[in-house]
Amino acid sequence: MCGVVFDFGSACMDCGKTGEVGTDDLRKRDPQVEGEIAGRLSQNWKRVLPAKFAGGFLCMLGGLSLGREGPSIQLGAMAGQGISRALGRGKREEKFLMTCGASAGLSAAFHAPLAGMMFAVEEIHKTFSIPILLPVMTASVTADYIASHILGLDPVFRFQITKYLPQNYYWLLILLGILVGVSGVFYNWGMLKAQELYRKIPFMKETGRLLIAFLTAGVLGIVMPWVLGSGSGLIVSLTQGEMVLGMVVLTLVMKFLFSAVSFGSGAPGGIFFPLLILGALIGAVFAMAGVEFFGLAPVYVNNFVLLGMTGFFTAIVRAPLTGIILLFEMSGSISQMLSLSIVSVTAYIVATLMRSEPIYDSLLKRILKADTIVHDK
Repeated sequence: MCGVVFDFGSACMDCGKTGEVGTDDLRKRDPQVEGEIAGRLSQNWKRVLPAKFAGGFLCMLGGLSLGREGPSIQLGAMAGQGISRALGRGKREEKFLMTCGASAGLSAAFHAPLAGMMFAVEEIHKTFSIPILLPVMTASVTADYIASHILGLDPVFRFQITKYLPQNYYWLLILLGILVGVSGVFYNWGMLKAQELYRKIPFMKETGRLLIAFLTAGVLGIVMPWVLGSGSGLIVSLTQGEMVLGMVVLTLVMKFLFSAVSFGSGAPGGIFFPLLILGALIGAVFAMAGVEFFGLAPVYVNNFVLLGMTGFFTAIVRAPLTGIILLFEMSGSISQMLSLSIVSVTAYIVATLMRSEPIYDSLLKRILKADTIVHDK
């Protein structure tokens, strides 16, 4: 039922271009769902649902570098909470329904029912058990079925990987894993730093922060329109060989900076899709450099685009199973499972050794700290 309730919102949001926006700075992000299920935060579903839907739709039209999965996950979770309270269920069942809704949200946003299930269990509920797995899987599959019926069955990333990566190139996977691991640590630092910088601007309120983000989008719409939105068009350009190495590097830098401006402003969109695009750009830069300096065959560039996405996601979110399954479902390719695992494990180890906290844990701590300050006042 959560999947049905959520899916109307997802279908409408897909009618826009990209990106999402909301109202309450950090209060409308995925970590809030995690905090609610953990019993550390409280939200009003009647207030969140319309605000999240309207804000997400407006920000998509504005082209901020944010993903639709953030509002999708929270819309699903709040739908689950609303159903629970309407039926007078207990707190335990409410948490289950919210987890089911979050799973349905991610599943419908990315056409990825397995990844939706894994994300909800691995990252949000943080418990593996049959009582939670079965309803979460049901909600996730239901949401994906409805979304596919409305939006079609095509995978999110439509590009071909024509050849397996030979094992004599596997040493490059370790290097890529190290690169995306370090890059993921820098991404986490950059996103959190952007939030701090916004708060240090004197007299800067929520409206002013959002205005900066939208003005930046307006300028980039004139000079570099391809970095606007979540960035799905960049994947097409990368995988069809339409971009040279210098342009990819420039796009990577500008996309990262624009993502920091968008995310730090408090516009409550998701980070999944933009970080996958950044991972793809890193993988493309690595592969193009390999073609130029290490004799890598150009036919394998697309392999490294996919590998870069998975490793970068793992380093940032620290959910390797979700990352591997998500990219497998979004790309429709199962030929890269071993290489995906090598890059993901390497990136995970590197990020852990560098003592970088998973992005959602960092955001949740900031939300809890902000709530404590407000209550103390």
